[in-house]
Amino acid sequence: EGDFCLICSLSMTLPTAEHSGFNVCCMKRVCVGCNFAAQKRGMFDCAFCRTPIARNDADRLTMVQTRVAKKDPVAINNLAQQYFHGGLGLQKDARRAVKCWEEAVELGSVDALYSLASCYRLGNGVEQNEAKGFHLYGKAAMQGHVESRCNLGIYEGDQGNYDRALRHLLISAKMGHKNSVETIKRAFMAGCATKEQYVEALKGYQDAVEEMKSH
Repeated sequence: EGDFCLICSLSMTLPTAEHSGFNVCCMKRVCVGCNFAAQKRGMFDCAFCRTPIARNDADRLTMVQTRVAKKDPVAINNLAQQYFHGGLGLQKDARRAVKCWEEAVELGSVDALYSLASCYRLGNGVEQNEAKGFHLYGKAAMQGHVESRCNLGIYEGDQGNYDRALRHLLISAKMGHKNSVETIKRAFMAGCATKEQYVEALKGYQDAVEEMKSH
């Protein structure tokens, strides 16, 4: 759902956050085109649910907490991000963020699963456990999370498992992930990937980007 605008139903170019706006009132992401179209018609509320836009951190936090109380996994993931980064007037609290991510994962949030994996990989808010971190990346990748897939590829490459690394990176490159293409290019320049693999990755990436642009 996160890769598609919920108004026009078209895919959004990666990275999604740079080509869309996230609305804490309804926890929906809307592409910049639909946001612009709504504003052009004189509509400056949320383009999805028409709720007036919150003008300060306190109001935004209230909106997030209202959705959290309803066990919305997107809202719980968002609250975790706020605790982790110290957003919306909250004190930074990595441990509390991890607890929120764990709850969001149980409710089905793949974005929370990716963040939880990163916490274990880096030791943020939990005891560092790289093996568990990459295991969670694997679970997120199986659900279509492109950054998790790329991270798996980079990890396998660091371990010298170049065939496995390239399989992961080719998948994420063909999903429109620029860093995956650049990683394969570096592998090709270092003699760890073939020209054919780089060309395949580049073409797959370009096809994905063109498909998104054509929308």
